[in-house]
Amino acid sequence: MNIKIIGVGKLKEKYFTAGIAEYKKRLGKFANISIVEVPDEKAPESLSEAEMIQVKQAEGERILGKIKDKEWVIALAIEGKQRSSEAFAKEIADLATYGHSDITFVIGGSLGLSPEVMQRANNTLSFGKLTLPHQLMRLVLIEQIYRAFMINAGSPYHK
Repeated sequence: MNIKIIGVGKLKEKYFTAGIAEYKKRLGKFANISIVEVPDEKAPESLSEAEMIQVKQAEGERILGKIKDKEWVIALAIEGKQRSSEAFAKEIADLATYGHSDITFVIGGSLGLSPEVMQRANNTLSFGKLTLPHQLMRLVLIEQIYRAFMINAGSPYHK
């Protein structure tokens, strides 16, 4: 199985990069994991609605440029579908069983994902209504992916 995480912006904090590296290493026995960073769009603090749309479109184009046709895309969004860890694990297993061995997760920038990226997504995922920094979401996501594989392997890690 090939799992790709596409994230907007560069991780700068060492504690995020160290945590992600640890889970990526642990996941190596289950899947090929790649993390792709696309540049975030430089924008002033306060944006008009039109400027927000422009920023999301520019970031969306960069994201879409990293997605291949055969990839099953799951977009992370507050308004996405919430699941338990067990349901998420079953979904990962089912995707592999039914021929979707290339899974791509997409994490948008601070303004979220463009409508074009959301349309390309085969599914959505939400970790709740809380707003979390997109850098932190990468760590949370990769830990949940690892947890899913551990659940599917029958490991006590999940408890």
